[in-house]
Amino acid sequence: MIQALTLLFICQLAGEVLVRSLGLVFPGPVVGMGLLFLGMLAAGRAGQPLEKVADTLLGHLSLLFVPAAVGVVQQIGLIQAHWLAITAALVVSTLLTLIVTVLTFRAVARMTARPVL
Repeated sequence: MIQALTLLFICQLAGEVLVRSLGLVFPGPVVGMGLLFLGMLAAGRAGQPLEKVADTLLGHLSLLFVPAAVGVVQQIGLIQAHWLAITAALVVSTLLTLIVTVLTFRAVARMTARPVL
């Protein structure tokens, strides 16, 4: 389990190093996750220890939202001042996400549809 957790941290560190050294606009952990994915593709599987660590992290995922909630509470004055713009941005981005998701699903469904004989 320690080896799998170490692998996750090494991938995150490698992602951070790549982002900072190349000046990329992606978050380092996202690049690290991509590196981990490429490694799993090369290996052909994730492995039992990595699956166990991933399940444990997912089981406690709600704890990772605590810092975000604290940040919202700290910025409540700013949110109150700009609530209309924030609400509009949330509604528009949600609608756009739904539209793009539906269009993507329909395109993939059309591409994977098998002709009826």
